[in-house]
Amino acid sequence: MIQIAVLGYGTVGSGVVEVINTNHDSINKRAENEINIKYVLDLRDFPGDPVEKVLVHDYEVIANDPEVDVVVEVMGGVEPAYTFTKRALEAGKSVCTSNKELVARHGTELLAIAKEHGANYLFEASCGGGIPIIRPLNSSLTADEIDEVTGILNGTTNYILSKMASDGSDFADVLKEAQRLGYAERNPEADVEGYDACRKIAILSSLAYGKEVNYEEVYTEGITKITAEDIKYATSMGTAIKLLATSRKVGDQYYAMVSPVMIDAKNPLYSVNGVFNAIFIHGNVLGDAMFYGSGAGKLPTASAVVADVVDCAKNKGRNIMMSWSEEKLDLLQIDDVKSRFFVRVSGHAAERQSEIEELFGKVEIVAVPSLSEEFAFITGEITEQEYREKAEKLDGIQSRIRARI
Repeated sequence: MIQIAVLGYGTVGSGVVEVINTNHDSINKRAENEINIKYVLDLRDFPGDPVEKVLVHDYEVIANDPEVDVVVEVMGGVEPAYTFTKRALEAGKSVCTSNKELVARHGTELLAIAKEHGANYLFEASCGGGIPIIRPLNSSLTADEIDEVTGILNGTTNYILSKMASDGSDFADVLKEAQRLGYAERNPEADVEGYDACRKIAILSSLAYGKEVNYEEVYTEGITKITAEDIKYATSMGTAIKLLATSRKVGDQYYAMVSPVMIDAKNPLYSVNGVFNAIFIHGNVLGDAMFYGSGAGKLPTASAVVADVVDCAKNKGRNIMMSWSEEKLDLLQIDDVKSRFFVRVSGHAAERQSEIEELFGKVEIVAVPSLSEEFAFITGEITEQEYREKAEKLDGIQSRIRARI
């Protein structure tokens, strides 16, 4: 029998309990063992909930029980999750988690501790909710040299941008609706400012390239400045604006960034709408592959966590090779990264095009009839620094969005 302890009985924790109870027989068959929830740790009481039978309020009960084989950490945040996880691994207990903040900050250390003590630290649910992406990167794609990982990694922001596009609504109005529907947190900063996607792309990039990517070094820009006017231009051009988290190999260097990007129908991520997520991988042998599904939610995320529990059960006492080296991956400075830029400016194209082309060279002009006092242009591929230096010399810029069209 494999005894597990679940840390946190919130949305994901209760989902883990539900998934194990609902699919008990099939899970046990795949695990080649019986999986039993011995403890659920939470500070709260849950009167009338069957979880009362296994509920504990003190982590020491779990830490000091040699029968506990696997700890499921779904508390979120860094502390006390980090302390609890480290103690469990040092005691030879495997840990499965959905906590991307902890993995992004301490994953290198925790993977090393797990290896040292013959345990496992697994985090399939940390980057794509119910989308299986960690396991393919760690095993199925090991024959490839991955040179790009790009994803829509946050369901909240994808819902907001999709809704703005379909309804023509402003960001603030759609955010309120997303909060009402439960797609956005009361404090949505981590989502709308791109921090959530930043942590996820750091984890995926570390696995893809084999060296630690520090999420604090990933250039990050959210969607709070995207306007209904930006959406009108995108719609008129047959494009979509998505919050993309990208890491890419350019020559023998790498860059990573999170930002809104304008993409067209040729891009496989173009049709990913609503709360769905998708992750695009390019390898030198495989070519293109895309993983698509529910990037969040109680049961999809819990399903991914339980899949890790099954892996731990099948590999009890044996470390599954899954790690990146402690060596840091040097990232290109954002100033040196190249892109095309969609730029909205005040005035009329007939009067300003020559001025713009003196600065930026040949550009594509875009006009929307209902926005008669402004127009937009799309640059050729230039570096971020070049764009910034040229933009400082141009009056009347309303907004700019990176473009892959």
